[in-house]
Amino acid sequence: MDKRPLILVVEDDQELLAMLGRILSELADVELARDGVEAVDKLRQGVNPDLVITDLMMPRMDGLTLAKQLKTEAQTKRTPVIMLTAKTGPRNVVTGINRGARAYMTKPFEQSELIDKVRGVLNL
Repeated sequence: MDKRPLILVVEDDQELLAMLGRILSELADVELARDGVEAVDKLRQGVNPDLVITDLMMPRMDGLTLAKQLKTEAQTKRTPVIMLTAKTGPRNVVTGINRGARAYMTKPFEQSELIDKVRGVLNL
């Protein structure tokens, strides 16, 4: 049997983090982090995700900083990133894409749209 992909979800809203974990566990194994610092800690502990889904605005380390850091690490420089955010301005989208986001989704989002994006990125 093929190995299931691993998704690292980074979100400071605990309810949304839990919901994303439930939704995405149907497609992949899921690792959860409450902010960018916790995500980086997990990477250093050996978590090697096939996809990172991150909120943009979080305490300690935001999603843009996390995406930038992912691109500097050998283990994660090719790992696709999907950004989730309440920021909808064109400048925010461009900044997210420039920092390495493969996709940019605004909150609130449709679960089916997120699942479709994840399937597309992971080629499921």
